[in-house]
Amino acid sequence: MPFSARIRLIATPKKALTGAAVAAATAGMVLAAGPAQAAAPTATSSASARTIAQQMIHDDAQYKAFSKIVEHESGWDVDATNASSGAYGLVQALPGSKMASAGSDWKTNAKTQIEWGLDYMNSRYGSPVGAWNFWQANGWY
Repeated sequence: MPFSARIRLIATPKKALTGAAVAAATAGMVLAAGPAQAAAPTATSSASARTIAQQMIHDDAQYKAFSKIVEHESGWDVDATNASSGAYGLVQALPGSKMASAGSDWKTNAKTQIEWGLDYMNSRYGSPVGAWNFWQANGWY
C-alpha cells in the first residue's frame, strides 16, 4: 500500500503523526519534532454555555425563551460577531463592550454574557419571555 494511502486510513491526528513517523522511519527518513506549544485558550462551547444558562435561569419557560433568542442571535457562540453591525457574543450586545458592566471577561466568558443578557432582557422587556415575544413580533430584541 502506498505511503499516502496508509496515512489516509488513520483516523486521528495523533495516530496520523505516529503513522507518518513509522512510515518515514521505514523509508529511511527522519522526522524532527519542534518544541511543544501551549494550546490557545478556547472559548466556551455551546453545550457548556447552555448548561451555565440553565444553572442561572431556574424557571423553565424563562430558560426556553432565553435559549431561543440566543440560538437565533448567535447559535450559542460566545465569540459570535455580526459582520455588519458589530454586535457581539451570545446575546449580540451592541456594542459588545456594554457587557463589561457584568465583568471584565465579557469577551470570552459565557456566564458574564448570560448575566448581562438576562439583566438586559429583564430591564427592557420584563423577562426573557417578554424579550422572546418581542423578538417573534419584530425579528430582533
